[in-house]
Amino acid sequence: MTMPPADVRSLCQAGVEALRRGDPAAARGLFQRAAAAAPADLTAWLGLAYACHGLKDAAARLAALDRVLEIDPRNLRALALKGDHFAEAGDGRAAAAFYGAAVRLAPPADRLPPDLQAELRRAEAMAARYAADFEGYLRGQMQARGFAPGRSSGRFERGLDILFGRRQVYHQEPQVFLFPELPQIQFYEREAFPWLDALEAATAEIRAELLAVLEEDGAFSPYVEGAPDRPQVDAYGLRGNPDWSAFFLVRDGTEVAANAARCPRTMEALRDVPLSRIRGRTPSILFSQLRPGARIPPHTGFLNTRLICHLPLIVPEGCGFRVGNDTRFWQEGRAWVFDDTIQHEAWNGSDRTRVILLFDIWRPELTEEEQRLVAGMLEAIDDYGGERRDWSL
Repeated sequence: MTMPPADVRSLCQAGVEALRRGDPAAARGLFQRAAAAAPADLTAWLGLAYACHGLKDAAARLAALDRVLEIDPRNLRALALKGDHFAEAGDGRAAAAFYGAAVRLAPPADRLPPDLQAELRRAEAMAARYAADFEGYLRGQMQARGFAPGRSSGRFERGLDILFGRRQVYHQEPQVFLFPELPQIQFYEREAFPWLDALEAATAEIRAELLAVLEEDGAFSPYVEGAPDRPQVDAYGLRGNPDWSAFFLVRDGTEVAANAARCPRTMEALRDVPLSRIRGRTPSILFSQLRPGARIPPHTGFLNTRLICHLPLIVPEGCGFRVGNDTRFWQEGRAWVFDDTIQHEAWNGSDRTRVILLFDIWRPELTEEEQRLVAGMLEAIDDYGGERRDWSL
């Protein structure tokens, strides 16, 4: 049956008016005629779904919604209504899937008309309700199977948080070189680094050397400095900024003799640490200072063959650090090791300066041969085409 588009629109408008006056039976007939005349008309099929809902004809409503989604798989109304269908049928998993799809596939709310904004908010509320129900069920089941939050495997607990959408997934994103097939670990367990205990035991002596340095004006310089023979791109506003500053004992693999001489106990405490040694690049050993109110924005490091260690020395309240989806707070004298090629950021929300000892080590997963090959590769790169002044290749 063929029908001019204007007639199809008239049938749909008449169907809408029938729904508004509470006559779903008349609306159904009108929308059926429109759908038969224009099988790809979304308004006709959506109207038919609403009419069938008013008549409590679940099977016909479902068939109409399936036709809408066949024409437009991202249709917000149809996805939410299909969620309603399964919710009424007691199939929570299917309902959650359709409400969740409506939320994921919808455009930004400010690009929707008011009635669709309301439908999106309803889908969001229903999706959140089903998500909470599922989380409560699964956590209860896992506790019945022996899982004890805070005492069982921390990795498993973080996995549950990812499953429930409480944590985002982050991966290594080195700026310069990615060594493949290394584990994606944000903060390492300290058991992998037995030398940490001896380093922490020297905290008081290391702090004493730091305090002597801090008495000298100008001892620290901005951590991020530009090079005249490289593009001066400063996405974070940190180049030359003293808010994040450093006192280097070793810089890019070269000892800063005068500074190291002022901190002999610090250098001694690092004697047995497996520092990453690459000519002209690593290790760097420094006191890293973050001024009151300063923030280091999210960023990633240069290569994933090394890890970074922090030994907190001066840490006022309000200082925090995030690596990937794990946020922690420094404790003076308590070191940690993390992968800086996973997005990380730091902040000092206090009115006092925060200072840590920072240095880089080889990843424990690398063999000695792999360490040698990585070092040789970067040294060869630096021998090519002139002196290197930053971490660019």
